[in-house]
Amino acid sequence: MQITDAQRDVRSVFLGGFAGQLVSGLVWLLSAVLATWRSPRSAIIALVVVGFFIFPLTQLVLRLMGRPASLPKGHPMNALGMQVAFMLPLNLLLVAPATAYRLNWFYPAVMILLGTHYFPFIFMYGMPQFGVLAALLIGAGVAIGLYIPSAFSLGAWLTAALLLLFAFIGRSVALRESKRAESMVR
Repeated sequence: MQITDAQRDVRSVFLGGFAGQLVSGLVWLLSAVLATWRSPRSAIIALVVVGFFIFPLTQLVLRLMGRPASLPKGHPMNALGMQVAFMLPLNLLLVAPATAYRLNWFYPAVMILLGTHYFPFIFMYGMPQFGVLAALLIGAGVAIGLYIPSAFSLGAWLTAALLLLFAFIGRSVALRESKRAESMVR
């Protein structure tokens, strides 16, 4: 299998990352709401705990959409997907000391980790949009942490908005590609 074919499979099955980013964006939105109107503690717990269920929730959304929920067994991108999936939760261990030192660094730290988490998606999906999303998350995380550290929930709101926006951008790219492929078959 050619790399471009494997990437097309990933874009097709996961609809350009739509379901995953939609679920992630909603999880961040929940956390932002809790951070703004409840407490930092409840917001952090929500993001971390519900965050561990993003992949199964993504699979559920894909199934509810009538789509396959995973790549076929033996697909060459499955191993990379597994590695990428475990990278973020393991790196959350770095967020704990940053948050213990300064509570308001929680969201900026997770934004930076999430941004780095998206870099392998550029290759896996064959979509440079993930590089833009990664750069925006990392840049905003650094800027908020350094220059606006007193705004606890700002990073959560911004991340939710970016994830939701890029979910629909990815979906648009995947649907356009799918329609183009269908028209070539006819």
